[in-house]
Amino acid sequence: MRAYTITVNGKTYDVQVAENGTAAAPAAAPRIQSVTPVAAPAAAPAAAPAPAAAPAPAAAPAGAGDITAPMAGKVLSVPVKEGDAVTAGQVLLTFEAMKMENEVMAPSAGTVTKVFVAVGAQIEAGTQLIQIG
Repeated sequence: MRAYTITVNGKTYDVQVAENGTAAAPAAAPRIQSVTPVAAPAAAPAAAPAPAAAPAPAAAPAGAGDITAPMAGKVLSVPVKEGDAVTAGQVLLTFEAMKMENEVMAPSAGTVTKVFVAVGAQIEAGTQLIQIG
C-alpha cells in the first residue's frame, strides 16, 4: 500500500492506494483504500486575504463603468433605464444562458447613463450591456 497527499481545488487529502498483488495483471488500475481530508496548511489561510483586496479597484471608479456580458445568451429583463440611480449589487439585467437565468449586478453605485440592449436580444460574451456613470 502506498500513501499519497493530493490537492484538489485547494483542498488537501491523504490517500492510501493498494497495489494489485497479481503479476498476471500489471495493467490493472490500483484500488483506493481510503481518503482522509487533511487540514489546510497554515500558509494557505494567509494567502486568502490577498484576493479579498481585489474588489477594491471596482469601487474606485465611483460608479463609472461599462457592464459587459460574461457569456452569450438571451436578455430576459432589464429592470433599469437610463437615468436610474443604482446601488452596488443591484440587478441591472437578467439573461438566459445554458438554460439558466443569470443576473448581471452593478459593481458599484452610480447612475445608468446608457442601456445598449433590449428584452429578447441575443448577446455574445463581451457585448456592452449597460454603462454606469
